[in-house]
Amino acid sequence: MRAADIVARRLYAAGCRYAFGIPGGEVLTMIDALKDAGITFILTKHENSAGFMAEGVFHRTGAPGILVATLGPGAANAVNVVANAEQDRVPLIVLTGCVDEDEVHTYTHQIFDHQQMFRPLTKDTFRLTAKSAGIIADKAVSFAMAERQGPVHIDVPIAVAVEDADPESVFTSVVTASRGPAPGEQLDRARAWLSDARRPVIVAGLDVLTQSAGQAVAAFADEFKIPVITSYKAKGILPEDTPFAVGGAGLSPVADRYMLPIVRNADLVFAVGYDPIEMRTGWRNPWDPKAQNVIEIASVSNRHYMHQASLYFECDVAPALQALSEGVGTASEWHLDEIADLRRGIKNELCVDESWGPSAIVDETRKVLPRDGIATVDSGAHRILLSQIWDCYEPQTLLQSIGLCTMGCAVPLAMGAKIAEPDRPTVAFVGDAGLLMFLGELATAGELNLPIAVVVFVDASLALIELKQRGRQMPNVGVDFANSDFAAIARAMGGHGFDARNRDELSQALSNAFKADTFSVIACHIDRMAYDGRI
Repeated sequence: MRAADIVARRLYAAGCRYAFGIPGGEVLTMIDALKDAGITFILTKHENSAGFMAEGVFHRTGAPGILVATLGPGAANAVNVVANAEQDRVPLIVLTGCVDEDEVHTYTHQIFDHQQMFRPLTKDTFRLTAKSAGIIADKAVSFAMAERQGPVHIDVPIAVAVEDADPESVFTSVVTASRGPAPGEQLDRARAWLSDARRPVIVAGLDVLTQSAGQAVAAFADEFKIPVITSYKAKGILPEDTPFAVGGAGLSPVADRYMLPIVRNADLVFAVGYDPIEMRTGWRNPWDPKAQNVIEIASVSNRHYMHQASLYFECDVAPALQALSEGVGTASEWHLDEIADLRRGIKNELCVDESWGPSAIVDETRKVLPRDGIATVDSGAHRILLSQIWDCYEPQTLLQSIGLCTMGCAVPLAMGAKIAEPDRPTVAFVGDAGLLMFLGELATAGELNLPIAVVVFVDASLALIELKQRGRQMPNVGVDFANSDFAAIARAMGGHGFDARNRDELSQALSNAFKADTFSVIACHIDRMAYDGRI
């Protein structure tokens, strides 16, 4: 058995069924081994896209994503998506080809130190050896999946990939025990605070997803009548049409005018699996642990210092909430009408009922997309608006880059999700500039016959940056570009293309897209400066 086979079989054992990337001569053995192990390799047009497709699969299957890149420029092209995986807690296995050790000393073409490049961006990086192939493969999977999840890199030398390796390599079977808070004075104090709290609030984040603790949070909120604000990534941990769901927060000053006051006025704040990497500076120190009771539950210690807590439990979310609730009644004075009014106020402020514009595009698409549909969105003004308006009914049904905020990621994320769950209707929201960055992947979607709907906000401007530029009273420089005929581009690349300038045209185009046999691009034309006052 080849060393590459050992790696591939370990990845298959971890649940991986797809790998994405662009082959070079240095990774051909690795791709062959993946195929032999039962993992389908999908050719993409760029390594950055490949990583986001792998992430989309991860969000729908829970198995690590696989990105394959050849040496030099292939590895360098992957830097953005690997950094994104580190910030967004995505267990991405990055397999790069490299020349053999002896070659490095006398050969320089396309060669640089991949491990040195990836080391700051990954949980670990390895250079494969035949004798330790099983150990390295097992470490890569185990490290990537361990809390907090993240990317791991393996550099695969050409000769090592084909070298005989031990077929009896042992794969670790990891059983993770849930950690609850230790009994004692702090837990007793937290229970007393919960028992006495009249206006408690929960702020839930990314760790709730990685620990699959959404149901525990929803049950706790329902039992103690506590409104729940989530980060954007955690949207859907409780269905956002349920009574205690306030919605997502993080980047919108407009929404913050509604959400931050209830946090600052709460007599008990629960920061539950909340990682502030998603949040803007307005969420720096959003509460005062000296004046308020603040209980934080997190899987790791606080290294960000974006906020502080009165009590900090370094443990898992579900057992912590269970321990806190034991023997405790509720004194909450929250009324459901208050929470409903809060949600309604935010949506009204964001012009959900407008006849046409960015909010109308989001609202109309939510009406057409089935409840179990998956949406993805790339970065820009439209993402901030959409993340406030869009209702999620399950976790991980609105996929986006939240830590790094990468433009253009929506299309490959949607493709990965659709590959993993082909029966779920899937829509990608993308800015016109973002789509131009990843335009080549429309060809990949056509080759794979992936019936995703790509909704494009067309205003021929970097709207968010242009808005900031005007806000600083600067002249318009470097934010405008030519208008492209996206519907025609889609048709030229084997898909369906539509233009929409009102709700009816958008609704009809979406209905057609969800019945199509391949991808559809719906170019939604909006006015320049359409986001003013809305985000």
